[in-house]
Amino acid sequence: QMRLVESVGGSVHAGRSLRLSCAASGYTVNRASMGWFRHAPGKYREGVAAIDSIDGYTSYGDAVQGRFTISQDNAKNTLYLQMNSLKPEDTAMYYCAALTVKYRTYVARYAGRTDIGVWGQGTQVTVSS
Repeated sequence: QMRLVESVGGSVHAGRSLRLSCAASGYTVNRASMGWFRHAPGKYREGVAAIDSIDGYTSYGDAVQGRFTISQDNAKNTLYLQMNSLKPEDTAMYYCAALTVKYRTYVARYAGRTDIGVWGQGTQVTVSS
């Protein structure tokens, strides 16, 4: 069974950077896309960034566009999220996911669900002002 493990997040001051990684192990399910999501207290889980597994097309949430970069190293079965110019509103639990549908399909039909594909356990990112 496929397993996703996120790296330890951290606590940083606003304006600083962090890089998250997500290592995949075990049987690799058919994944149409890989993504990072976040969930802050009192808010809905939101998509942060995603990358298509076939053509490498990337998508970003409006709140992180221009600040975050998603990438993947297929040889290492690892997904990354480079987060620059962090803001206090970026504070959340971050999850990586291997989706069995394309990201735009997930957003259109399955937003908020965690039974689509395989999900990691999450890692906390805290940004202080």
